[in-house]
Amino acid sequence: MEQRKPPQYILEVFADPTCVKDIVRGILHTIFFHRYFPSIRPSSIEVLDLTLPLVADPELETLIDTRVGQLIRQLSSTSSPKSSVRGSLVVQFFEKKRRKGGGLGWFTGGAKGDEEVCWESWCLEVTLATPKTEMERTKVMKAIGSTLQKTAMKIITLVNRDKDHIPPITTSETNPFPFHIELNPRVEGWGKGIGMF
Repeated sequence: MEQRKPPQYILEVFADPTCVKDIVRGILHTIFFHRYFPSIRPSSIEVLDLTLPLVADPELETLIDTRVGQLIRQLSSTSSPKSSVRGSLVVQFFEKKRRKGGGLGWFTGGAKGDEEVCWESWCLEVTLATPKTEMERTKVMKAIGSTLQKTAMKIITLVNRDKDHIPPITTSETNPFPFHIELNPRVEGWGKGIGMF
């Protein structure tokens, strides 16, 4: 049986150093609000006059804050006053599937158990803008607000439209679908060859 390639969504946002943390957190929480299946207590955050959903789960919030902090440090260390810099975060959702034993037991070490199979991937590409004058900053902030609103609407459109690929929940675990948030995943090597990113 041929395995289908999971949907991969690309989101692009612009931010300046004063609001990059809130923007990236807001977008990640918007994705998780629609794809995180444990019982949650919904909340919201205000980002540039836009109300976005917030998943009030301490473990998830800690992971998001950690990855956002890593992204900000990476953007800050490579920032240049003459140009904008980019970084990305990738959120992947997985289902646990029973690994099939058989034929190549000697090759796989006879390992059975669970394997994680990706069923959806979101790539958030962040461009850090560094306006030099107050007039540039005003223009940049207006563009950032517009981009943030379009990105939030894109997420809502995609999650409402694309539901058929979400696997059935077959476990009673609190979180039936493991997830990963990766900073600047590599695109070279074998992963690119098979279309992982």
